[in-house]
Amino acid sequence: MKFQVKANLNTINGRIYLPASKSISNRVLIINALCYNPYPVKNLSDSDDTQVLQQALFSNQNKFDIGHAGTAMRFLTAFLSKIVGEWEVTGSERMKQRPIGILVDALIQMGARIEYLEKEGFPPLKIYGSHLKGKILELDGSISSQYISALIMIAPTIENGLILKLKGDITSRSYIELTLKLMARFGIQYKWDGNSITVPGQNYLPGEFTVEADWSGASYWYQILALAEKGEVLLENLQLNSLQGDANIAGWFEQFGVFSEQKKEGVLLKKTKSLQHEKLELDFIENPDVAQTMACLCIARKVPFHFSGLKTLKIKETDRIAALQNELAKFGAILMEPANGEMAWDGTIDHSKIERIPLIQTYHDHRMALAFAPMALAGYTLEVDDPMVVTKSYPAFWEDLKKVGFEITT
Repeated sequence: MKFQVKANLNTINGRIYLPASKSISNRVLIINALCYNPYPVKNLSDSDDTQVLQQALFSNQNKFDIGHAGTAMRFLTAFLSKIVGEWEVTGSERMKQRPIGILVDALIQMGARIEYLEKEGFPPLKIYGSHLKGKILELDGSISSQYISALIMIAPTIENGLILKLKGDITSRSYIELTLKLMARFGIQYKWDGNSITVPGQNYLPGEFTVEADWSGASYWYQILALAEKGEVLLENLQLNSLQGDANIAGWFEQFGVFSEQKKEGVLLKKTKSLQHEKLELDFIENPDVAQTMACLCIARKVPFHFSGLKTLKIKETDRIAALQNELAKFGAILMEPANGEMAWDGTIDHSKIERIPLIQTYHDHRMALAFAPMALAGYTLEVDDPMVVTKSYPAFWEDLKKVGFEITT
């Protein structure tokens, strides 16, 4: 299945009800399960990832296939390690290539019993849920923040709690902060001092919770307005004062003439004139999920860039750096990787490489479809392969594009 995307538009106006935050939804589902919360989560994300996690937590089965949902794999591995029983967790072929050994080793140090059913260090897993005992654990801070979040969420419920000492630079600190802030909303006390996180043993306090709109999803609307000549878009239920680290992008997009204003209903984006960069330099250490958004925007606007803080992009749904290099080459842009965790473009367009109607491969990665579609505003007609991959985080994306005037055809 392919969608063709066109956008012969100068002005973008609309009112968009963004999906609920997947990151918040998945964490609150685990916290709810840990404290046997009788209150259902309000405005829960309808993304594939959240649905997969919710189905597993409410299932009467002991074998779970979580498909491409990396968050569900990591969170469930830690959660099931302390739930008495025998469990099996598997996923897609790509999931079986995504490492989980660091998390498993940490859990084993706490008394967990976990076996690899195929390749050492990778899913699928056989988990024998048992009593866990907390201790002082040392972890590399540059690993996926989801490993760290998985551990600290179960920490209050295990004997002696947990002390995590993170070595080196911490990647995606904002996602760890998100996890701890959500835990605090449910009564948990913790201490984060330097590179040491201490979570004593204690009880979560059940309560009601409403999930706010997703800032990663909002990034595509910032990108759309950055590519338009002018316009206004109201993003309902979005909060500038957000728990999510990706709220930082509101400041980034002011450099492209897109300004944000908090309204009662959400955040109003306004674009009145275009601002042109000579070069854009950004560090994505806290915001890796918007790297594709910014790369596609820069190519469409012909802005040279140098991005850093991208080390985790290689272990996402696909190797996102390689995927961007492959697909942006179809627009004549040759992206370089100056060092591990970096990506750069010098502004040169190789016209011999430009495809008349580029077919964008998505590599089972929702953010490839989400980030490339707005490029149609720069005058491109493009096709997106496997377009419904967006259901992983933003199921209504294509319908929302149609609302503001994009032409989407099969």
